[in-house]
Amino acid sequence: MVVFKFGGASVKNSEALRNVAAIVKEYGGPSLVVVVSAMAKTTNALEKLTNHYLQGEKEAMLEVFKQVREFHFDIARNLFDDPKNTIFFQLEQSFLHLLRYIEEPPSTFYNYEYDRIVSTGEIVSTQIVSQYLNMVGARNQWFDARKLIVTDARFREGTVDWILTPQAVNKSLLPYLKPVTGSKKPGIVVTQGFIGATSQGFTTTLGREGSDYTAAILAYSLRAKEVVIWKDVPGLLNADPKLFEHTSLLTNISYQEAIELSYYGATVIHPKTLKPLLSLNIPLKVKSFSNPDEPGTIINHNTTHDSQTPSYIVKTNQVLVSILPKDFSFIAEQNLSRIFADFAKYGVKVNLMQNSAISFSVCFDYDQIKTPALLRDLEMNFNLKYSLNLKLITVRHYEMAKVDTIVSKEQVLLEQKSRNTLQIVLNAMEQN
Repeated sequence: MVVFKFGGASVKNSEALRNVAAIVKEYGGPSLVVVVSAMAKTTNALEKLTNHYLQGEKEAMLEVFKQVREFHFDIARNLFDDPKNTIFFQLEQSFLHLLRYIEEPPSTFYNYEYDRIVSTGEIVSTQIVSQYLNMVGARNQWFDARKLIVTDARFREGTVDWILTPQAVNKSLLPYLKPVTGSKKPGIVVTQGFIGATSQGFTTTLGREGSDYTAAILAYSLRAKEVVIWKDVPGLLNADPKLFEHTSLLTNISYQEAIELSYYGATVIHPKTLKPLLSLNIPLKVKSFSNPDEPGTIINHNTTHDSQTPSYIVKTNQVLVSILPKDFSFIAEQNLSRIFADFAKYGVKVNLMQNSAISFSVCFDYDQIKTPALLRDLEMNFNLKYSLNLKLITVRHYEMAKVDTIVSKEQVLLEQKSRNTLQIVLNAMEQN
């Protein structure tokens, strides 16, 4: 049994969808789970729709709705010649459901509204993929991931229930993936990445780029042989080719190294993806959907190659906050627990931290909802100095001579080294 995951770039238009179908038919095998993301840029568009909805901007909201709807119908019309194909009815129903929802008055709970609206992207994407696979002979069964992935009620960052989820997955999917002799079950299932639901049925999401995580959850639940993530890159590279002129393919790295890279922000693998795979020693492959015959990257227990190539990770839109006590107390002795409590309260992940006797500096991703609220809470008890629009560079297995050439023309605000990792915060654009 194998799990394939296709991201937004791999289903961005009708031509890309035909390529996905070819990969499924050529490389898939009889017991295959296909996890699909929303089509390219759809999540961003639905986030805009959510903001318009909550701000009462009905005209702008309906314009975005129309654009998203027509985008998907255009792709369907390019794939299906028969206007009476079931897909058109399915899409109509999905978008009608969304329209009815956004015509109702919104609540004040942004994350709840976000999950209900943005999850539509994965639903309609998988409806098109499933119907097209059926049409070209890759018979499959479509499943709603909200019936499979059970989470708590932490909207936009649902925590998986590792007891109820495997039970739901095995009960629903195994009859299709392991058919009994003589059964006509297809052996292929198609479902959504990124989304789940509470045990009460409220839609949740697993965090941005959470489709990789979905693939790992299903692989863990089903004890799959391997997971293959199909990307627009040849595999896991040591740097983003959009930012670095020369990059190298990491042909084989360990789970531990991949976890470190993902923790520091490598975008090819979601940070939570590798833990369930590691626990069962399920290999993860990252392959190119443009060149599927190429070997790509494999992630497993082999640590031999981990330190042979430096890896560069760049995160933009960073915030650097220096926190100082308002009285004469010391930061580490009396105040760290209060600071961390505020970060935990808003679910803000720390990318870098450094403390002295009287100050504590923290670098983290800017979020339009979480960051202002966090800063307001911190200012109630501390004096703050902060900078926005920064860049954080993390280098695994660094060589200082090479690092110096990268940062030579930029202002260094904070630098931290360990045996294997170097982190540098660069370029203050706006300071307070």
